[in-house]
Amino acid sequence: MNWMLISLTVLGLCVFEVISSLDNAVVNADVLATMSQKARRWFLTWGLVFAVFMIRGLFPWMLVWFSNFDLGPVGSLMATFRSDPMVRESLERSSPLLLNAGGVFLILLFFHWLFLEDKHFGLPGEKFIQKNGIWFYAFASLFLAWIIWISLKQNPLLAFAASIGSSAFFITHGFKEQAQEAEAALKEKSNLSDMSKNLYLIVLDATFSIDGVIGAFAFTMSVPLILLGNGLGAYVVRELTLRGVDRIRDYPYLKNGAMYSIAFLGAIMLTDAFGIHVPKYAAPMITFVIIGFFLWKSIRVART
Repeated sequence: MNWMLISLTVLGLCVFEVISSLDNAVVNADVLATMSQKARRWFLTWGLVFAVFMIRGLFPWMLVWFSNFDLGPVGSLMATFRSDPMVRESLERSSPLLLNAGGVFLILLFFHWLFLEDKHFGLPGEKFIQKNGIWFYAFASLFLAWIIWISLKQNPLLAFAASIGSSAFFITHGFKEQAQEAEAALKEKSNLSDMSKNLYLIVLDATFSIDGVIGAFAFTMSVPLILLGNGLGAYVVRELTLRGVDRIRDYPYLKNGAMYSIAFLGAIMLTDAFGIHVPKYAAPMITFVIIGFFLWKSIRVART
């Protein structure tokens, strides 16, 4: 991987992390507004360290390790820096499983947003689809059945990976629903300590960061690059939380950009999982185009 592609990948990861974490930034800002200045500084410093190294670093490494037990924990971390043909062969052999699980997770995440979640309607047809949101369950079931069917034709383990991706989606969705309810109750409780609120924000960040971490594998299988790109994105999100969260609300279609990016990244992961090569620059370039379009659309609305 040359330096231009590395730079493009890191920038793409950073932009994707920022856009996919905007909801988290808004929630963080609402809770931080009820805390002391000292507690805010603690969250914006030590909370950032935890978010970068413990979540956006540890979680991708664990996913690669679980897919490559023969490499061991250290070998999985350093695999992308080695030219050893055996290491490269092990990664290539196991990566379809990770990509298939991640692709299913992201596509289901997009379908859920498209059919069931409240949104600013940015494209024709979105309003009609949300009015018929009950069809999400049919679409999700048919999609999963189709992926499992074509996976079985290649490798039964691919089908198992697809079921893991589906299970991960529904498990994390349940945690998100609970976290959002807890956030609403938290703002009404003035008797909670700042430390309790900080711990809550860290757990919430871990829950909301899963989408960005899984989507990062559409950009690269390199854990160090994921750590760098997502870590920079996490830092930008913290800055937005502190200084510009009110301005985020002035760009209503950025969430749309994040979700359509997730859909395309999920499609790239599934395509790669089934052996159809996608150029490495495709993920960051598609992300830039989609987010740029919805940013332009948001700016037009803000000016009217």
